[in-house]
Amino acid sequence: MKTRGFLATGQEAGPSTSRNLVSAFTSKRLTSGLRQIKRFTHAFQPPSIRRNHVICLAAAEAQLTAADLKGLNLSKDSVGFDVEKNSRLSRALPLTAVVGQDDIKQALLLGAVDNGLGGIAIAGRRGTAKSVMARGLHALLPPIEVVDGSICNADPDDPRSWEDGLAAKLTGREVPRKLREAPFVQIPLGVTEDRLVGTVDIEASMKEGRTVFQPGLLAEAHRGILYVDEINLLDEGIANLLLSILSDGVNVVEREGISISHPCRPLLIATYNPEEGALREHLLDRIAITLSADVPSTFDDRVKAIDLAMKFQDASQSVLDETAELTDSLRTSVILAREYLKDVKVAPEQVKYLVEEARRGGVQGHRAELFAVRVAKACAALEGRETVSKDDLREAVKLVILPRATILDAPPPDEQPPPPPPPP
Repeated sequence: MKTRGFLATGQEAGPSTSRNLVSAFTSKRLTSGLRQIKRFTHAFQPPSIRRNHVICLAAAEAQLTAADLKGLNLSKDSVGFDVEKNSRLSRALPLTAVVGQDDIKQALLLGAVDNGLGGIAIAGRRGTAKSVMARGLHALLPPIEVVDGSICNADPDDPRSWEDGLAAKLTGREVPRKLREAPFVQIPLGVTEDRLVGTVDIEASMKEGRTVFQPGLLAEAHRGILYVDEINLLDEGIANLLLSILSDGVNVVEREGISISHPCRPLLIATYNPEEGALREHLLDRIAITLSADVPSTFDDRVKAIDLAMKFQDASQSVLDETAELTDSLRTSVILAREYLKDVKVAPEQVKYLVEEARRGGVQGHRAELFAVRVAKACAALEGRETVSKDDLREAVKLVILPRATILDAPPPDEQPPPPPPPP
């Protein structure tokens, strides 16, 4: 399946989209992936025909046993769902409807597959759809299952990652589960450190007679999207603290008589306008992918963009309906790709190729190679493969290494650049 083609060419995606990816799944991995699809479809209730088609198609292709299908338990009543939805996000322009910006859309899709990718920064002047694309990605994220009562969307199947005190609270009890929409949290420019990382809830502490922790924005964003608009204008101390916590994957709060830690692994999406100030180099180095939205557009693309904007303003629901099938297909691809990602392998020779490309480009430090490996693996997972290919390596170089290059070490005209090593 060529997911890249859906974003780059805008071709229609129908039942064959799911069939190509699903058909390659082993029964065990498919069951896990379908369970995620089942949770999503129950939560948001798309048309029943589409839901049944995905399940039946998967069963036919992978020859799941009756016990496998019974284990999926397709009863609507079996899943609880938190219906707290952001009305602004529910009416956002779908990512699949955005005209052009193919590299940025591909990067966002890879981030949806692997939220530990390292973050995505989008530079561009006003009116280049930076925030539109960031919000549009949210529609492609499946819902997440959380421990009911957790302050940070703890994964009920991964007790080692729970926040401090949660395991003790649930000792001897069955873990209460709840399905909720993947969070989308925006960091305001004037955010304080207390609001960002959390602090003492004075009112609750006085009522209960003990110190009560009030979670911050980072706790709310765990396992979802953390969006920072105009990150170049964010306070330097706050920006450094934010990226440090995201790099560690854990937020440790020790202040005013409390000491608590919780996981913090959202996908960071940051946007900024270079005309209002450049993003500091040490911040750019800690973000995996940095791309510009200021790419030249053709006359036809500009006309399409204006027509789409006017149509969405006057009849937004019709645009949502027109793009629903492609959005559903990409959402299914993301769910299944997350299962594939666990088993994707990259060969030592392929890592050496990425290191050599970074060296040729004069890239400082080693973050570029580390980020590039994750991008290549996410590309392979999105294509339904367990091995990294030449195309995956080229995509990683284009998205991660080239934007960081300080030397344009182009080969002579009569020489071709060395091809990436073949997959193992």
